Amino acid sequence: MNEEDGIRPTEEQRRRQKARSVAIAVVLAVLVALFYLVTIVKLGPGILNRPL
Repeated sequence: MNEEDGIRPTEEQRRRQKARSVAIAVVLAVLVALFYLVTIVKLGPGILNRPL
């Protein structure tokens, strides 16, 4: 199967797909940071001063 057999997105579609991918990555990073911060707040600042 060569490249001519498949569907080829236009440049506009590629641009939009890339923009969507970047937006999803940013939202995912924000969610990860939010969950991390919520976890630290719920555990309290003392969690950082525990003996290892």
